[in-house]
Amino acid sequence: MPDYGHAITFGTFITPKNSPPHAPLELAVASEELGYDLATFQDHPYQPGFHDTWTLLTWAAARTSRIHLSGNVLNLPLRQPAVLARSAASLDLLSGGRLDLGLGAGGFWDAIEAMGGRKLTPGQGVDALSEAIDIIRGIWDAGERAGLRIPGEYYSVNGAKRGPAPAHDIPIWLGAYKPRMLRLVGTKADGWLPSLGYMKPGDLEAGNAAIDAAAQDAGRDPREIRRLLNIGPGMSVAQLADLALEHGIGTFILPADDVRTMAEFAEIMPGVRDAIAADRATKGTEQGRVRNAISLSKRREGINYDGVPESLKTELVEPGDARYSRVSNNYMRGGSPGIVLRPGSVDEVVDAVAYAAQHPDVPLGVRSGGHGISGRSTNDGGVVIDLGRLNTVEVIDEASRRVRIGPGARWGDVAATLGAHGWALSSGDYGGVGVGGLATAGGIGWLVREHGLTIDHLRSAEIVLADGSVVTASASENPDLFWAVRGAGANMGIVTSFEFEVDEVGDVGWAQLAFDASDTAGFLERWGAAVEASPRDVTSFLIMGRSSPGQPTVAQLMTMVDSSDEETIIDRLQPLAEIAPLLQQSVQLVPYAAVMANAQGTDHHGQGEPVSRSGFIESFTPEIARATARMIESGEVFFFSVRSVGGAVSDVAADATAYAHRSANFALSAMGTNRGRLDAVWDTLLGDHIDGLYLSFETDPRPERITDAFPPATLARLREIKTRVDPTNLFRDNFNVVV
Repeated sequence: MPDYGHAITFGTFITPKNSPPHAPLELAVASEELGYDLATFQDHPYQPGFHDTWTLLTWAAARTSRIHLSGNVLNLPLRQPAVLARSAASLDLLSGGRLDLGLGAGGFWDAIEAMGGRKLTPGQGVDALSEAIDIIRGIWDAGERAGLRIPGEYYSVNGAKRGPAPAHDIPIWLGAYKPRMLRLVGTKADGWLPSLGYMKPGDLEAGNAAIDAAAQDAGRDPREIRRLLNIGPGMSVAQLADLALEHGIGTFILPADDVRTMAEFAEIMPGVRDAIAADRATKGTEQGRVRNAISLSKRREGINYDGVPESLKTELVEPGDARYSRVSNNYMRGGSPGIVLRPGSVDEVVDAVAYAAQHPDVPLGVRSGGHGISGRSTNDGGVVIDLGRLNTVEVIDEASRRVRIGPGARWGDVAATLGAHGWALSSGDYGGVGVGGLATAGGIGWLVREHGLTIDHLRSAEIVLADGSVVTASASENPDLFWAVRGAGANMGIVTSFEFEVDEVGDVGWAQLAFDASDTAGFLERWGAAVEASPRDVTSFLIMGRSSPGQPTVAQLMTMVDSSDEETIIDRLQPLAEIAPLLQQSVQLVPYAAVMANAQGTDHHGQGEPVSRSGFIESFTPEIARATARMIESGEVFFFSVRSVGGAVSDVAADATAYAHRSANFALSAMGTNRGRLDAVWDTLLGDHIDGLYLSFETDPRPERITDAFPPATLARLREIKTRVDPTNLFRDNFNVVV
């Protein structure tokens, strides 16, 4: 078959024997420095003096930063497939997606048996390798919740746990020469990796033909399968170009255990690429990545996959990709989007918005951190624009404490960066939350009563609008848009950077207190009164749930005192500590950043649909406290929380931002498992007491929630601005104000 159009890459083939273990590692490092794309190690565990290849790969990954690494090829009969899959995924994650997996069926069976492996016939070895590939790929499929069950004859798993998913789609390359192995390459593998020295004239043509036929029989495009070749030294530019253009070789791997040979070959690599590129340009050879048949089968209707802008193709994620499970779900909601775009610049966000605009009939989600309780940063079968790569945090003016933050940054990282300057920005209560969603909805955090909402510190925002224009919104530029983005930003466009003026904040008092709240109504009333009477440097949050049989109802308070003075902290906490019997307590003097370091940078694997209601109240009157207690005791709420607001939040006029409920002292939220039953108990018991709601904690899709969220004048103004900046209602899937 002629040229497959694969990108031309070069690698080295390193022998890990009869030398200090650091010697082959230095060759891998030299490979990267000389411009090679791949460094591979032989794997013959039964040979005397051979160092362990997997250990070398791991160490080489730590010593390098760019080059890919692989066994050439790993001896499968001495490596259990499910464990190998986990090892490969882990090393791929640690190396930033730089592991490739070359596998062999065996071959040296007596030596394998001597090492404790199972001696097989060549045909059995092929069958065993086929089973192993299924197990390896099954373990990598972390998005599949069911345990992996493959009742193989040589390798079997019975309910094996899946994951972790690797950082990239690890290709499986097979070292193959005989017909059955070649058919396996065409049926299941991602690459063919023979050695030229073991081949006779015509073997490349015959091998390609066998692989291509098997691929087509399996419903695959032969171009899915990369052709790699271990070559010999001394080959010319013309010889290598011929191997690529006439025999489809895309990766040339040089066996070289000395840097001089590697350096000499590196000098001709640019010439090889140039010669191949010139021929392809003349012939108009189709080039680029070819998605495998499995990925293609998982594509969703209504999405123009071929129309993805070139700028977004490298980082896009589709169903079937290894990274899909990392970006398809959010913190609490399971999702199955048809495509996830991951722009890394403002221009790429513009391209993503233009692409989304071509799909008015599928859902559109915009994701910053993926934590939002409302669950709208993913969808089923639609487009998701993931802003996670726009995650910079930079100081732009130290004198005025101005900082610029990308929407994909996490608040824990923001707090750590600002903390190094003695600053902080009140920003939610969980460090894993992304900046973009919170900073356009409001931002109720641990410092809110002293320093106000996150949006109250916003000085300007760079926004990509639905028509692709990039505008700045501030008090002096596009002031209406600046007003709207502070509380309803998800309706207006995609913010690509925020400029905040942050506060000087030193160490803070951080208290975690647990109370016997069996008198739930009384507890809520007393806690609410104590918070309202507290100085503004106190912000207190409450968490409760229904009590277990025979156990007291427990309320947990998490309270921050914006002071580094120990006496002041104790003085502020004393009224709270006296409201009910205290079961447990912890009081610390810590940096604000330490409190926000309460999240690991893990992926989200939410399942199902979150069910949550939210609302504002000014005080816990006896009537509201009793109604709330009845709701908690109903059994329909498994998690109830209250965040204190008021203070500095109320200093801002109600019409100054789209976040209008400035007079409230408390933000309530309740989570349940059944939407209908939660709505019924919430509406019946609290509906008449609630004034407004907080978008980030509300999942009720009924249209009246929009009028709850925004007072009439606020909503009318939002709709007028929305009509101007998003006339086609592109940003429609996040509390759409035009509904």
